[in-house]
Amino acid sequence: MKKLLLSLLAILFISIALAQNVGIGTTTPDSSAQLDVSSTTKGFLPPRMTVAQRNAIPNPVTGLMIWCIDCDELQVYNGTDWVNMVRGTACIYNVPSVVICNKTWTLKNLNVSTYRNGDPIPKVTDNAAWAALTTGAYCYYNNDSATYAVTYGKLYNWYAVNDPRGLAPAGWHVPSDAEWNILVKCLDPLADTLYCNICNVAGGPMKETGTAHWIPPNTGATNSSGFTGLPNGYRFFNGSSFGSNGLMGHFWSSTVHSAPFAWYRFLFNTGDGLYGDFDYKTYGFSVRCLRD
Repeated sequence: MKKLLLSLLAILFISIALAQNVGIGTTTPDSSAQLDVSSTTKGFLPPRMTVAQRNAIPNPVTGLMIWCIDCDELQVYNGTDWVNMVRGTACIYNVPSVVICNKTWTLKNLNVSTYRNGDPIPKVTDNAAWAALTTGAYCYYNNDSATYAVTYGKLYNWYAVNDPRGLAPAGWHVPSDAEWNILVKCLDPLADTLYCNICNVAGGPMKETGTAHWIPPNTGATNSSGFTGLPNGYRFFNGSSFGSNGLMGHFWSSTVHSAPFAWYRFLFNTGDGLYGDFDYKTYGFSVRCLRD
C-alpha cells in the first residue's frame, strides 16, 4: 500500500512538472497562468518574515514577493530595493485626498508604520526612550491604538518627518511652513502670516464640524475647505504624557526652526485660526501630506 501511494505521488509530481500550467482548486487553469489558484474560502499566503530575514535572502530575484512582518506590508523586490506594494508609486492615487486652493492634500492624518523604502519606523511607547530620541519614531495617542488609530492615525516625532527615506507615501511630501502659509493665505486673504501666525481665520474652514470629536464650542468650524481637521492631540516632548485630544489638532511642517525645534501648525476648539508655532522635535504630532 505504501509503495502504491509513493508511486501515485511520483506520478502526480511528474504530471505537474510536465504540465504547461498548474491549477490548484481548478482542473482548468487559465492558459495565461503558470499557476492558477482558485478558491472562494481561502487566500494565498506568501512567505512571512522580518526585515532582517528579508534582507538576508541571498540574491533576491526581481519580482520576489514576501509579507514583511515588521513593516505590516506586502512587499516586492524591484531589482534594487524592497518596495511596498500598497503604497508604491502606482498606488499614489488611492490615497484619500482633497483639493484645496488648487493643491491636493491627504484627507486623513498619516498612519504609516514604514518609510517609503519599506524600512520600519520604530514604535516607541516608553517615556524615557521617547524623550531621548534623535531618530524617527511613532506612537498612538495614550499608546492606545484600539481607541485612536482609525480616527486619528499616528503621532510622529519630527525626526521621522525629516528622515531621508521618506515618511510620506510616494508622490507626496510633508508640507513646509511656507506651504502651510500659502494655505492660510488662500483660505483667509487678509491673514497676516508674516508677522502674526495667530492673525487668521483659516482654521474654521479646515475643522470638522460638530462635536463628535471636537469638544465644544469648536469655534468657527465650517469645514468648507474639506480638510476635515480633527483634534488629534499630542505627545509631550519628554514622552511623559499626552494631551489636548478633543481640544487641539497638531500637524508637523518639514521646516526646521533651530537645532532643537521645528515648525508646526495647530487647530484649536476655541479659535478659528490655523495657528503656527515651533517646539521640540521630540513632540508627537500628526502629519498631513501634499501631492508633489
